Amino acid sequence: MPTTLPEALAELAALEDPKARAINERHGDAHGVNLTKLRGLAKKIGTDPDLARELWTAGDVAGQLLGILLSKPRAFDADELDAMIRATESAKAHDWLVAYVVKKSPLAEELRRRWIDDADPNARAAAWSLTSARVAKSPDGLDLDALLDRIERELAHAPSREQWAMNETLATIGIHHPALRDRAIAIGERLQVLADYPVPPNCTSPFAPLWIAEMVRRQG
Repeated sequence: MPTTLPEALAELAALEDPKARAINERHGDAHGVNLTKLRGLAKKIGTDPDLARELWTAGDVAGQLLGILLSKPRAFDADELDAMIRATESAKAHDWLVAYVVKKSPLAEELRRRWIDDADPNARAAAWSLTSARVAKSPDGLDLDALLDRIERELAHAPSREQWAMNETLATIGIHHPALRDRAIAIGERLQVLADYPVPPNCTSPFAPLWIAEMVRRQG
């Protein structure tokens, strides 16, 4: 029998761990479910877009994360995905929705265009994440110089989630497009966005000039 919404929420409640909640809340995610156990629950339930829709509107962060794992990207139309991106309960839910559902949807480019100038910073952040993917994989038709112009104007004062995604686009242009690399690095150096972001040893800094340099080095 398919899992019902009350059953799914009860399973999530049984996985609640106060220590996990304390850690997650420090990172802006108000839930207490270990993500390995969450993925195990998703595997047990199986793909279920209808349950995913119900979980999305239940007002529960862990429920949204579980819903994403139960989703099938082609099962959602553009208006559904638009409503979902505006209703994310946490940074992780936003990132997972973009990475696991929107980027894999055949509607990704349509939504990128819809969101890039939206009034909602969550929607714009999603658009910039989609733009980064296009810059890396299918840049034909993109005006990369115009993207750099906009990044130069807006990056320093963008809301945090949008700033992070916009900064990724800046780095991606510098990494994948040698003719624009010096300009991308210069923009990063001038704006200093994420220059002081703490990173563990052996991890790449999100500061665009360092990020670009490291990824180019790895390319040989």
